[in-house]
Amino acid sequence: MMLKRLFSLFISVAVLMAIAGSLHAGNTPTIVGLHTKLSVENFKFDGETVEIIEFMSFSCHTCYDFERAIPVIKGNFPKKTKWKIIPIYWADHGTSKPGEAYLLAVEAGKGEAMKKALFSAQMVEKRKIDDVTVLEDIAGKIGLGSDFNKKLRSGEKAKEVQNGLDMARKYGVSETPTLIIAGNIKTDPHGMDHDLNKFMNNTLAIIASILK
Repeated sequence: MMLKRLFSLFISVAVLMAIAGSLHAGNTPTIVGLHTKLSVENFKFDGETVEIIEFMSFSCHTCYDFERAIPVIKGNFPKKTKWKIIPIYWADHGTSKPGEAYLLAVEAGKGEAMKKALFSAQMVEKRKIDDVTVLEDIAGKIGLGSDFNKKLRSGEKAKEVQNGLDMARKYGVSETPTLIIAGNIKTDPHGMDHDLNKFMNNTLAIIASILK
């Protein structure tokens, strides 16, 4: 009899956990802040960590300036956010190569170093980061060598960059940076007149409303 009761209790707990999980995965809480909801994706939140996808470009001055806000956003929610960068480029100015270089560096455990180096080269040093020889020089300075160079020249990450572009089109991304938060909550600086302080505060408000 005792075993039967324990088994029934176990089943009840399992059912409740499954229900709670499905609520987190599918039902969107009341979200504050300026945003739109993507109809092509579902709200995704496991109850612990908010995933943030940033569509960005290494030739984008606004993305460069927004870099200063990212540690502030992460710092407001210690261990509660997971930030993923998807590098894209606009066909009228740029190529896939800086994005490929970044993704190769991520694979080698040097993604953050490459991001900083690419932005510095583009925005501060005014170098042509679409040039493979420039990218190889940048890579060498952060400790990446011949294996990186070979993969960059062969276009190993070109398909992954293209996948990012396809995703950006699917989500209607029209400027960078654009954030996709918790699967289907989209926000960008356009509605805040490209005031990045307002954009940062808007992002903080969205995340806080999910984690509450």
